[in-house]
Amino acid sequence: MSPIALISVSDKTNIVTLAKFLKDKFSYTILSSGGTAQYLIDAGIPVTKVSDFTNSLEILEGRVKTLHPKIHGGILAKRSSKTHLKEIETNNIKLIDIVVVNLYPFQQKISSNCTWDEAIENIDIGGPSMIRSAAKNHRDVSVLVNPEQYEKFMRMLSKGAVDEIYKTKLAYEAFQHTANYDATISNWFSKEKNLELELHLEPFPLIRQLRYGENPHQKASWYGNQLRGWSAAKQIQGKELSYNNLLDLESALSTVLEFGYGDEPTQNEVLNTAVILKHNNPCGAAVGNSIKEAYQKALECDSVSAFGGIVAFNRTVDIETAQLLCNIFLECVVAPSFNKDALEILKNKKNLRLLELRPELIDENKSISKSIMGGLLVQDNDNKKEESEDWEIVTSLKPSEEQIRDLKFSWKICKHVKSNAIVIAKGEKTLGIGAGQMNRVGSAKIALEASKDFSKGGVLASDGFFPFADTVELASEFGITSIIQPGGSLRDQESIDMCESKGISMIMTKRRHFLH
Repeated sequence: MSPIALISVSDKTNIVTLAKFLKDKFSYTILSSGGTAQYLIDAGIPVTKVSDFTNSLEILEGRVKTLHPKIHGGILAKRSSKTHLKEIETNNIKLIDIVVVNLYPFQQKISSNCTWDEAIENIDIGGPSMIRSAAKNHRDVSVLVNPEQYEKFMRMLSKGAVDEIYKTKLAYEAFQHTANYDATISNWFSKEKNLELELHLEPFPLIRQLRYGENPHQKASWYGNQLRGWSAAKQIQGKELSYNNLLDLESALSTVLEFGYGDEPTQNEVLNTAVILKHNNPCGAAVGNSIKEAYQKALECDSVSAFGGIVAFNRTVDIETAQLLCNIFLECVVAPSFNKDALEILKNKKNLRLLELRPELIDENKSISKSIMGGLLVQDNDNKKEESEDWEIVTSLKPSEEQIRDLKFSWKICKHVKSNAIVIAKGEKTLGIGAGQMNRVGSAKIALEASKDFSKGGVLASDGFFPFADTVELASEFGITSIIQPGGSLRDQESIDMCESKGISMIMTKRRHFLH
């Protein structure tokens, strides 16, 4: 009796190669149904249809095809059990040794704005059942759920047998596959019917293994939604993205998104904005009359740190901007698009990673998570739109309209700088940034020293309140004319009084933006 492989796949990548290998080299009977069966038949591979194998018709518009004792009995029977084998023989059930199944593309379906009923019909039932049965009985059955597994499986089978360790690994990946699938469905239910009572973790299947992590001795993997976010971005050129590239791109994009994104008209104003980022902190950011001007202004803030950095734009990169980008070594550039002439210029920098991330592919996460020993910390994303109407001017001196623009700009940038964070700005561009110091006045010293030749008439933003008046006093020595900070310190009045004595206006936002 020839061995049996059950094949039922939505993703048909390389399935003909696998089926032909099993049929021609090992004389497997290929058991299949529906679209997969027809696909293999059209490729010239003989197929036994599930309905013929079970002697039972598909019913309920295809909802019930493989949910049958002859399928699950053949998968679940323990080859080492005399009782199981006797029951198999009594019930005329044939053993199934290989199960190749991947599931209805539920994520793709709901991403297409389908109706509720259409989505429900794309919830796979038979597929997960077969995968789980095969994974449970992995000592006797090999289960494949991803086309990337086929090549290694064929290589191992060609050597004589698939060892138990590898079968266990396949079972693990199978259970991960069904777990991600179920999580996608449950999260969709929650969102569609407003059932969210707490934060939900999104299912993130493996996208690919990365060369290494933050350092070469650290292994790293990339998991995520393959239809949105960075995995859906189009990499136009350049080397493969690294772990650090992805971290920096995320930070750069989240900063530039504060100013709108994309060239199409929207309800919100989109300001031409460029952000240059290094080691997960902005080292320059600016708004301009054009993308070119925004980039020039951002680069002026700290051209030394910009070397080897990441640049994010919120509008199409044109030829003039591309020419400037070629003047410095950069790791990555991300934008909604690049025009044809810009790409002609940038292709000369063949190692420069260019990513086109269209606005509709941006996934603004409701929650973010960080791993800790033995668990995860999950919180709301700090992306709630902030209304300046809620801010309070706490000094007798009021900021001018120009200062208000700079205060709004600096506050948006400060939100994306590691705490303790201080941002000095003027003319809607950063002049100096102090990040991640253990005390606030330390960050202020770094930012003010970096901007000292241009800081007169500038503004200062702080992501947290001032515990003492020393930061205000220091700012006055560098010519800062207005300050924005959350407020909430027991010593707020000391900072206000210092502003009054130094002729500085101050706004309190009543909301802090710590970033750890």
